[in-house]
Amino acid sequence: MPVQNQKKPRLLSLMPFKAIEEDYLNDFKSNFILDELKVSNHDEAVAAIKSYIAESGPYDAFIVLMGTKPYEPFTPEFLAPLLPRCQIVVSASAGYDEFPIDWLTGCGVWFCNTRHSVSEPTADMAMFLTLAVIRDTSRAEKSARAGLWRNDHVPCTDPSGLKLGIIGMGAIGKHHARKAAVFNMHVQYYNRRRLPPEDEITYNVTYCPTLEDLLRTSDVISVSCPLDATTKGLLSHKEFAQMKDGVFIVNTARGAIINEEALIAALESGKVARAGLDVFEDEPRINPYFSKSDRCIIQPHLGGLTQKARRDAEKECLENIKSLFTTGRPVAPVNEIS
Repeated sequence: MPVQNQKKPRLLSLMPFKAIEEDYLNDFKSNFILDELKVSNHDEAVAAIKSYIAESGPYDAFIVLMGTKPYEPFTPEFLAPLLPRCQIVVSASAGYDEFPIDWLTGCGVWFCNTRHSVSEPTADMAMFLTLAVIRDTSRAEKSARAGLWRNDHVPCTDPSGLKLGIIGMGAIGKHHARKAAVFNMHVQYYNRRRLPPEDEITYNVTYCPTLEDLLRTSDVISVSCPLDATTKGLLSHKEFAQMKDGVFIVNTARGAIINEEALIAALESGKVARAGLDVFEDEPRINPYFSKSDRCIIQPHLGGLTQKARRDAEKECLENIKSLFTTGRPVAPVNEIS
């Protein structure tokens, strides 16, 4: 579909595209001018953005692909050189706590995350960690590798019949619920807004009107909500005290949603039997306790990092931009621009 501008919109990507199909990208470039930065850190990115704008003029859109950590923080100062021309910032990640959404909204800039591309792979990781904590797989593997065979690995818990409580029933939570049902787990959820009745039937989930209801009655608790001012430290000492003794914890969302000090205390006391963590508060640095403890199954934030997810996320970024410049509105905006 041709862009409804006489001049092609100019786009700047913080990183080169790596996974998208060449045919798709070539077709997209027939209607847009796309420049790609090749920088390795925050300071290089800031300098390159200013240099590109000075040399070739302003950009209408800014693209941030997967692997943002070296370039953070995305402060207003980082993004300000793109204004006032830039109309939209798109990210290839589902989470968006690293971006100044309120500031972008005040500047009249749309912001879009990827709602679908990384959802199922992240739910796969959540399901993997759910099974891993229930079956105590890391400790068993450690024994086997050490030549101790089963060592003291006594019969473990069976997922069948356990109650899985999902905090945040967006796309990732829904995929996790669907996968957990295959293992005969009973799924309940807590969300800012209750799902429509037809969705609850589709995903076979039960709504908990309060977070405490979910914490008090779940055997496994999985965190799938976004990180923002209302969810930072959502699970802390008070919340762990409300949980069942021997509960299992899974986090594939953002590390800061769980107070790590409180989690460690709960693991040490036995309140939490095991934790499966793909995210950490100060990643890539991992609290040494989680690295060393047999009560923890850890991953280096791999939830959405699959080949298909990377390809689809890159495409989703461009589809948001294409939609804005053809219809006046992106496909999946996080904010609203009047």
